[in-house]
Amino acid sequence: MNAQAVVHVVDDDESLRAALRRLLTAAGYSVAAYASAGEFLLRPPADAPGCLLLDLRMPGPSGLDLQQALDQHGIRLPVIFLTGHGDLATGIRAMKAGAVDFLSKPVEREPLLAAVERALALDAARRVASAAEADLQNRFAQLTARERDVFDLVVAGRLNKQIADALGIAERTVKAQRAQVMSKLGAANAAELGRIAAQLQRRGA
Repeated sequence: MNAQAVVHVVDDDESLRAALRRLLTAAGYSVAAYASAGEFLLRPPADAPGCLLLDLRMPGPSGLDLQQALDQHGIRLPVIFLTGHGDLATGIRAMKAGAVDFLSKPVEREPLLAAVERALALDAARRVASAAEADLQNRFAQLTARERDVFDLVVAGRLNKQIADALGIAERTVKAQRAQVMSKLGAANAAELGRIAAQLQRRGA
């Protein structure tokens, strides 16, 4: 994971950026460094594994400003804050906004690397979940219009005979289309179809 992941360091202190680059590179990470939030947004990273090591207070937009702007730019990297001016209220605000950790400068090696590992683990888990959701949506898109009708009625708890009556088709046709729906969506039973329906609903499918 270390060789593929990139730790993006945003800090206006050039000497600290250099020190962090040395430390993280020695730990096996690729590092990209930026002197400001604006510089980061001018050359945003590709959608690849990584995390964001972010100074809280910088000239121009602050670290919290950048954290809030990430979603608008389609950047979903986990954030670790570094600050020499930390206070409880700011830390709580950062954590509520989704920060993985909030570390005070001068940060020690082990807590920093532990926070980076947590952030990368979260990023990896999110990417796995996102890929699974995309796969499910693709499989759902392969259902025919009639199969979607059957899917909706099965999820609503209707029996095969009730579905046949509702759609004006033979019960054996319902059974065949229900089997197709199960196969395409990778479901073993109606309960699993219900869970799939809930997932699709959350994603707006």
